[in-house]
Parts: sequence; C-alpha cells; structure tokens
Amino acid sequence: MIRATHHFPHDFLWGTATSSHQVEGNNTNNDWWVWEQETDRIAHGHQSGEACGWWNGRWEEDFDRAMEGGQNAHRLSIEWSRVEPNPAIWDDSAIDYYRQMIKGALDRGLMPMVCLHHFTIPQWISDRGGFSDPQIVHYFERYTRKVVTALNDLVGLWLTINEPNVYYVAGYLEGVWPPGKKDLRLIPQVIKHLVMAHAAAYHAIHEIQPGSLVGLAHHFRGFYPANPRSPLDRWVTNFKAQAFNEVFPRAVTDGLIRFLTLRNRVPQAAGTQDFFGLNYYTSETSAFNLKQLTDRWDHSDFPEGTDLSPSGFVANMPEGMWEALKWAHAYQLPIYVTENGIEDAEDQIRPRYLAQHLREVWRAVNFNWRVRGYFHWSLVDNFEWERGWTQRFGLWGLDTITQERTKRPSAEMYEEICKSNGLSSEVVAMYAPEVLNVMFPPRGSPELVATYA
Repeated sequence: MIRATHHFPHDFLWGTATSSHQVEGNNTNNDWWVWEQETDRIAHGHQSGEACGWWNGRWEEDFDRAMEGGQNAHRLSIEWSRVEPNPAIWDDSAIDYYRQMIKGALDRGLMPMVCLHHFTIPQWISDRGGFSDPQIVHYFERYTRKVVTALNDLVGLWLTINEPNVYYVAGYLEGVWPPGKKDLRLIPQVIKHLVMAHAAAYHAIHEIQPGSLVGLAHHFRGFYPANPRSPLDRWVTNFKAQAFNEVFPRAVTDGLIRFLTLRNRVPQAAGTQDFFGLNYYTSETSAFNLKQLTDRWDHSDFPEGTDLSPSGFVANMPEGMWEALKWAHAYQLPIYVTENGIEDAEDQIRPRYLAQHLREVWRAVNFNWRVRGYFHWSLVDNFEWERGWTQRFGLWGLDTITQERTKRPSAEMYEEICKSNGLSSEVVAMYAPEVLNVMFPPRGSPELVATYA
C-alpha cells in the first residue's frame, strides 16, 4: 500500500448540513406540518414531531459534537414560519433565538452558512397558492430583508433557496410533497417564481450587506443511458438531465429560463450567484419508457451490482461526484459542496461512500478548481420528508423517543479528516479497508500505472 494523504487547502471549510424543519421540532405553522397530519403522506405515518429537539436547545450539544469533531463550519436554515407566523407580523423572539444559535456556532469556531428557504413555507402562504402565486416573490424578499437585517453582523455566507429543482418536481410534478400537485401546466410559473424570488433575495442581501456571498444550493443528479447504444435511452437521459439539472443554474447565470420548449426571460436573475452551491448524492440510469416520462422521478434504476444504501435510495457512485463538480466548475464560480451523504443506519456503506466521494473533491481541488468547502449531510439523523424516519443520514444516530445520540464510526472517520484537513491512507485503512487498494493501490499495480500513465 502506498502511504499518502490527500491534503486540502488550508482555509477549506469542513462542516455538516441541517435544515430547520428536519431538526428543530414542532414547526406547527408551516405547510409540511399540515401535510404530515394527513393520511398516507409520510412513510409509516411518521411525523417530524420533536425532530432533533433543536428548538428546545439541543442544538448546543450537537454544535459541541461538530466542534469536537474538528468541523469549522455548519450549514443551517431559518424557518420562515417561525419568523413570520402571520403576514407581515414578525416574531422577534424567534429571530433572537436564531441569533443565539448562530452565535453559538461562531463561539465554537463553526462558520455559519445560512439558507433562507429549505422546502417549507408558512401555512398562510400555502393557503394563498405558495410558489404558484406571483406574490410569493414579494413575500420572500420581505422575509429576506427582515432576516438579513437582523443577522448580517453574524452571517456572511447565504443560500437563498435549497434545491429548487427538487422542490418543483416533488411538489408539482410527482405530488409527493406539499402542495401535492401533479400539474405540468403549473410548473413553468412555479419555476419562474422560484427564480424571481431568488433574484429578489440576492439583490436585497447585497443591498443590506454588500460584502456578503450569496448562492443557491443546486441538486445535481447524474443521468446515464441504460443502453448507451439506444437513441431512445440517450434521448430520455438528456431530457431528464436538462429538465432537472440545468434549468436553475442557467437561469441565474444568463437570466433565461429554459424549460422543455418554453423560454422565459428574467433579466434581473442574470449573474445572481457569488458561489455555486452543489448538492450531490447519487446517479442513475435511464431507459426510455413512455409511462416513466411522467411517472415519479425518484424511481431510480442503477447498474447491476451497484453499491446501494439499505433502502436502495442512494447508489455509491463517486464518479457522479466528479461529473457534478465538473458541471459546477463550468459556471466559473467558487464551489461549496453544500450536501453529500448516504442513508445508512448500520454505518456499513457510509465510510467508503465518504472516502470515495471526498477523493473526487480532492481531485477537483488538485485541478485548481475553486472548491472552498464540503458539508456532509447530515450531522445527526433527522426527519427525511416523505420518507419520515425510515432513512438515517446522520454521522450521529438519533433515538427519536429518548433523544439520545449515538456516535457512528463514520463520525470518528470524519473527525480524523477534518482535524487533519486531509484524507489519508491510514484513515481509509481503518474505516473503509474494502476500498483501500482502489484508492491507494499497491506499488506497481495496474491501477497505479493507469492512474499515472
């Protein structure tokens, strides 16, 4: 075995990512809470409930865990429904609580990256049509101004909206998230309002805080033809990639929304990213199927023998991380990997998933691509939307009844990586020995020769 360490830049951010509804608990005034009360919306009838208890103060111990784990950053979100529970009526105590939380992160040496919209909206906005209502742009800008004015002395790294592509697909195409629509006719206006809301927030943030950095969290999913020789498989693969991956990053680059055959110009959105937030989990293969064109997009097929998570939700395909980074790099902006992880309650696959994906991040860094940080999803097990508590993404396990946290081996592995600012062969040998010879091949091996040929 070659003994080596993949070093990262000295100012690289190492963190974990969370979102308000998934960790705070008892967010009773948003659309997701209402959705959870309805029959057959969430796997096994699960509800977010107390979640991870952060609104009861348990964020402190979890931030302690992040600090002790060598992390120097944390990505979190603000719950809009707490800040503005009724139209233009603000809850200053909620804002004060977020100030306390963000100060707590800073006190522990964790740089905050704050997201303003992570899938949930106040119920009063949902009642008015949510993102299908043009007024959402005004509401979001108003909310953004309130939050940024209150927190700008503590936060300089902002995400406006998390995964707008996932939001429109799950909520308006598949109907598995609120508002539960399956209406292709609504999607163009929802996309337009998401782009306009982002642009309005971007300009508002820079007006209040000129030196801040503002971006979006884009979800990239790798799509590959099941049969590369099939023109129809190649066509459907390109169709999915364009509709899912390309709409939002291109719109906030040049101000033109391209969705299927539609074109919609939003000039105020052009150039509204200071960095590229990249979420990557997995890739999939696509085969032409007339039903599947409008069927659920979260139905995935993977190559035979793929390394799968326990529920088959995520495939360990690190080559997709490389493709995602290459895709993001084309936008010529600094890159933060704002989410990456795998569900794995027994922590059997996560160590090798983490090692192999970080290897691809290191490769990008060594091409002098401006990759500035990595945020693992997630710090602790949390409520995973329509999948409830059936999937465990945390470095730390959570007992939802007792709120007890359990440290997984991957948390210890990530601690070693964060503290050394690098991924070493020793760490891989200890936590993911099954991929050691792939990542650090023995001298003279064909893999090593191919790597350096």
